Amino acid sequence: MHSFVQYTPTEIVFGKDAERETGRLAKKWGAARVLIVYGGGSAVRSGLLDTIKMELDEEGIGYDELAGVQPNPRVSLAREGVRKAIALEADLILAVGGGSVIDTAKAVAIGAANPETDIWEFWEGRKKVERSMPVGTVLTISAAGSEMSDSSVLTNEETGRKCGVSSDLNRPKFAVMNPELTYSLPKYQLACGIVDIYMHTLERYFTQVGGNRMTDEIAEGLLRTVIEFGQKAYADQTDYEAMSEIMWCGSLSHNGITGLGRPRDFANHKLGHELSAMFDETHGATLSAVWGSWARYVYRLDVPRFAHYGKAVWGMEYEEEEEAALAAIEKTEEFFRSLQVATCIGELKTGVLPDETLKKLAQNATKGNTIRLGSFKELDAHDAYEIYKAANHG
Repeated sequence: MHSFVQYTPTEIVFGKDAERETGRLAKKWGAARVLIVYGGGSAVRSGLLDTIKMELDEEGIGYDELAGVQPNPRVSLAREGVRKAIALEADLILAVGGGSVIDTAKAVAIGAANPETDIWEFWEGRKKVERSMPVGTVLTISAAGSEMSDSSVLTNEETGRKCGVSSDLNRPKFAVMNPELTYSLPKYQLACGIVDIYMHTLERYFTQVGGNRMTDEIAEGLLRTVIEFGQKAYADQTDYEAMSEIMWCGSLSHNGITGLGRPRDFANHKLGHELSAMFDETHGATLSAVWGSWARYVYRLDVPRFAHYGKAVWGMEYEEEEEAALAAIEKTEEFFRSLQVATCIGELKTGVLPDETLKKLAQNATKGNTIRLGSFKELDAHDAYEIYKAANHG
């Protein structure tokens, strides 16, 4: 059994009107001044931002705002947030939105706690995160799981690099979760979020480490739940039960519990990040676009594991393990197709790519072939290129 990672839970307030607890939770964490981080129109138009400000006002908490977070969040805006947080003398960063907003808030928290260091140095790995500020979240998109995770991903628009930082200091102190806040999401954004949730567990599930039956049971149960309620949510975004299950799955899928006792792989995330960074593709769609090609490239390393996944998650029965493994991969892609998301690069908005671009993506993902991706199979630049090439069709 692999050694267990540190697991620090985030306080959760879940249910209808949960956002009205925001002020109380901020005060509980000693906040006197809060920097509110959000994306744009939806938080304003829905009245959510006004509700949160009212809750902060009632607790006597001052605040300033950082608006304009985009998907694939930019380091430049996070730097602006650092300046605002320092000027405000904020003692809590409050994210109102989805994964991009929360990741930005985490970056602001790290930057404000380390004013002598440009935040990108942490994301490039030149500096280790040793201190940060508290972060609270009000979740409006079920996808990234950043409301409970230890990770934060940023894009440097000047260099075209997309990098992540994992640190237990990144875990938010609280998460306010009301499924009704997700009802108005664009259908495509909902679908990409469901894929991201599913992939956060798959990236932990396929491992060379044996044992850990309880962790497997948790992961398999979560995957089955995402399949059932993801399709229901996609059919009806006002189905409270479905949206609630998906929201809770999103948090559990990326807080570490579905991978306790084993290393995580996340090669697909690294491959997908390069597509997002180069072409500004939606994160979840980049994962579904390359996963099938990755799985077919590596499955022979542990055919029984893929076959078991097909049986435990999809209820598939085959006499031959190889047939079962390949069928499980295809069934997963069928699920992605049912959500109308890409299962190859050609189905992304960028379309089929030139071979030279695939080689560039592989070099970027492996930092010039100086690092290896993943743990199920460690991928070098050649491996990454072969996976991109296999996915590069319409």
